[in-house]
Amino acid sequence: MTVTEIRPVTKQKYQIEVEGHSPFVLYKGEVFRYHIEKDREISPEIYREIIEEVLTKRAKLRALHLLEQGDRTKKDLEEKLLKNGYPPEAAEAALAYVESFHYIDDKRYALSYIQNQSGRKGRARIQMELRRKGVPQEYIDQAFQEMEEETDTEAVIRELVQKKRRGQGPMDEKEKQRLYGFLLRRGFSTSDILCVLREFSEDDEGNLT
Repeated sequence: MTVTEIRPVTKQKYQIEVEGHSPFVLYKGEVFRYHIEKDREISPEIYREIIEEVLTKRAKLRALHLLEQGDRTKKDLEEKLLKNGYPPEAAEAALAYVESFHYIDDKRYALSYIQNQSGRKGRARIQMELRRKGVPQEYIDQAFQEMEEETDTEAVIRELVQKKRRGQGPMDEKEKQRLYGFLLRRGFSTSDILCVLREFSEDDEGNLT
């Protein structure tokens, strides 16, 4: 295996590119220790030692440090490790390590996220955000199912409307349109929004559609 590039990242860190493999980052002392030079061959044994003995151990510690700062999804943690210069093999080993201790749990994350966001956002918006974070749809559905018995969607919308209203008394059409758009962007369904807004309307037969 040939070293094709050695690029400084900081004064003490270098990104190493080896032909046929993902780039990785080593400290300056490690570059000297393993005699890594551009256009020089490194043996499979040395490469494996770097991945398993140096980078995987370091990736595990980095993963634990990131989780100390807050709960993360598996995808988010993986992206952070790759961005920090750990090759996929080391990142995968670190993910398996923290997952074995349930330090990351996408189902738990989904439930916690829904609990924290349900008072401000609708189901569609929360679901979109969780999918973007890499949470499997199965876990999202299970988390919502667990929350359904505890959450009254119309009560959440009603509370948001009361906070966002500019006055008291019946609501005119202009204010209804403004609040309708706000709630729709939060991910609440049209039927739930209209049901609550009718409670504040001057005319119960008013229509926003």
